[in-house]
Formats: sequence, structure tokens, C-alpha cells
Amino acid sequence: MIKNKKESFFWTSYSDLMMSLFFVMLLLFVLVIVLLHNKIGEQALKLEEFEKIEEIKKSLNNIDSTYFAYNPDYKKHILKISVNFPTGKSNINDIDYSTLQELQKAGRAVKNQIDEITKTNPEIQYLLIIEGQASKDNYVQNYELSYERALALNRFWQNSGIDFGKNCEVLISGSGTGGSMRERIESKNQRFLIHIIPKTGVIESRSTTLAN
Repeated sequence: MIKNKKESFFWTSYSDLMMSLFFVMLLLFVLVIVLLHNKIGEQALKLEEFEKIEEIKKSLNNIDSTYFAYNPDYKKHILKISVNFPTGKSNINDIDYSTLQELQKAGRAVKNQIDEITKTNPEIQYLLIIEGQASKDNYVQNYELSYERALALNRFWQNSGIDFGKNCEVLISGSGTGGSMRERIESKNQRFLIHIIPKTGVIESRSTTLAN
């Protein structure tokens, strides 16, 4: 009798243990399913953002070809207008009037393209980086000069009433005689680089170059 009771107690305990293990495994299974679902959701969101960025890149390729030409080597657009500051100068008024008018139109072309994309994608924001460059010469403050030229262009656009909108943050920079995108003929390196970077949750770059 005592032996039967011990066996009955053992199997009852064993059954309870198995049942507990079953529920633990079930909870772990549910937890894994939930985590996988969340991970799949995150990946789907990233894919959606990536596809959106690619769509924006293609839209930026439609920037006015009257003023910009595509450069396949750098995958950027270059301003067709030939502009040259005097050596060591950053005053935008040193550029002739007709060229300034063309620069103004180029700025409006950038604005119009951003505005056009924003109409259908109001959640997209942009970084618009105006980068100045300089040629290698005897001028000793080319880095400062390149920044001052970029700042001068930004102020010129502002004074011309060109507003890139609340979705666009404008940054000013100067790479002087450095940077990766440079021409072999140094005189051609006196120019502006305009980088338009669309962003949602991630940042992918699209760049536009203004020769100066």
C-alpha cells in the first residue's frame, strides 16, 4: 500500500513538472513569435524608408537640366554656368550681373525641385549643404575663403527671396583645397558644391554640384 502511494505521488509530481515545463515552453514560443513579428516589422519599415529614399533620389535627378548637367563619375549634378571669383575674393558682388541672375535661377531650380517633392512626400526632410571650394594657389587662407564664398552664396539666395522651406536645413561649409571631388585644372576648383540629402529615419545622400 505504501509503495503504491509513493508511486502515485511520483507520477503526480512528474505530471505537474511536465505540465509546468509545457507552459514554460509555450510562453517562450509565444515570446519568440512576438519578437520575430517586431523584428519583421522593423525590417519592413527600414525597407519602406529605403524605397522612399530611392524614389526621392530619382526625383532629384529631374532638377532643371537648363542649369545642371549630370556627372556619372561622381554621380552628381554640375552647374552649367561658368562662375569665377577673383583670386582671394569672396564678395558675391564681384561676379558680373548676368552670372548672378543665372545663379539666382539655379537656386530657384533647387527650391522648386524640393517643393515639388515635398508636395507628395511632406514627411521627407532635407539637409542642403552649401560647400565652397578653392584652387591651390599662393593664397594662404583658402579654407576660410571657401567657407566665406559658400556663406556669400547662401546670403545671396536669401536676399533673392529663395526660401527652401521648413523641411530643409541649410548648412554652410568650406573644404578649401581638400575634398575628394576636384578637377585636374586647379582654376576649375573655385566652385560651390551643393549637397541635397533627403532623410526619413535614415540618411542617404544625393548631391548637386555648382561650378564656381
